[in-house]
Amino acid sequence: MKYRILALAAVLAVSACGSDAQPSAQPGASAAPAKLTVWIMDGSVTQDLLKKFETEYETAHKGVDLTIQIQAWDGIGERVTAALASTDAPDVIEVGNTQVAQYSASGGVTDLTAKVADLKGEDWLPGLAEPGKIDGKQYGVPWYAANRVVLYNKDVWGKTKIPTTRDEWLEVTKNLNKGANQGIYLTGQTWYALAGFVWDEGGDLAVQEGGKWKGALDTPQALAGMEFYKQLQALGKGPKDADEANPPQHEVFAQGKAAQIIAVPGAAARVLEVAPEMKDKIGYFPIPGKTADKTGTVFTGGSDLIIPVASKHQDEAYELVKALAGEQFQTELAKAMSFVPNRTSLAGVLSGDEGTAAMAKAAANGRATPNTPNWAAVEATSVIKQYMTAVLTGGDPAAEAKKVSDAITTTLNAK
Repeated sequence: MKYRILALAAVLAVSACGSDAQPSAQPGASAAPAKLTVWIMDGSVTQDLLKKFETEYETAHKGVDLTIQIQAWDGIGERVTAALASTDAPDVIEVGNTQVAQYSASGGVTDLTAKVADLKGEDWLPGLAEPGKIDGKQYGVPWYAANRVVLYNKDVWGKTKIPTTRDEWLEVTKNLNKGANQGIYLTGQTWYALAGFVWDEGGDLAVQEGGKWKGALDTPQALAGMEFYKQLQALGKGPKDADEANPPQHEVFAQGKAAQIIAVPGAAARVLEVAPEMKDKIGYFPIPGKTADKTGTVFTGGSDLIIPVASKHQDEAYELVKALAGEQFQTELAKAMSFVPNRTSLAGVLSGDEGTAAMAKAAANGRATPNTPNWAAVEATSVIKQYMTAVLTGGDPAAEAKKVSDAITTTLNAK
């Protein structure tokens, strides 16, 4: 298996997704072996499933040599932008579905509109397919969807009640935060969790006024969401100046001392890679809301697959995407990671799965980031993460919120 974790200074690579079963031939493939580089985001797929796919795909496609490179989410925007502008880009890249608009605007992403029918696009989840379509053209191929839930350690949790409101959640977490155990492992920069709390309070990350965008983290509602985050984060030992990838939170949870983490259900598969003995010890529940009759609002995310225009193997890259986005791999990915498949016809694949049930319940209150190509630039600058750390380390919440809101306003309205 040709994997490697790339540091922030890494230059180029590729992330891939795609295809139905394994077609026996690749239209337009060159006679010489095609060496395809694929970028897959850290946490999207288990190593075992990637190894299985790579082996089977190369066996069925004798003229293809896959190099799968695992990418960290931190700093990915700059790396993808640089890759798309290069003359030696990866062949397939997994990107967040909210980032497709920004990348396609650069002109460096292959237009796959003519391939939608071949990819069974009529079966795609609408909410997952739409972010990949820009000005009527399909640049991103839907790969999977997911939202966060609470994963808890049944051994640490014991007979503690599962909370149904945010107040109960704080109380339960406080009681679990004793001795060697921490009530929750929550880093200071888990911004998608903050977004949910802000939405619960009636706030937003940014709003449109008079045809322009305005950062909104300085509203009373958004500040209330940040205050709740601060209270919850204090009930554990998570670093205040890092996100959930530094160190990887699934590795911390695998140590068996954290009562809970906020993550997609598929994080459990990553935990079991590190600590197989935790099998049957991981439980799930939706992020609690302000009242018991409604779960917490969650950020609904997902990933698309794109093919850079600079890829020297367009036909082979498309066949790879087709395989990763196809029924066979989608079924395997959903079962391995508890993700929602890209096809409506595969909705029953995970029936009876505890993690998916919790995710589905929370999905009813799912929200997305502001619908603008420039939102990816906001994420790339990490200004929300910096704001969170500033507040958690003693900064004045109102002053820091005004600062980050002004920065978001500037970025979203940039031409």
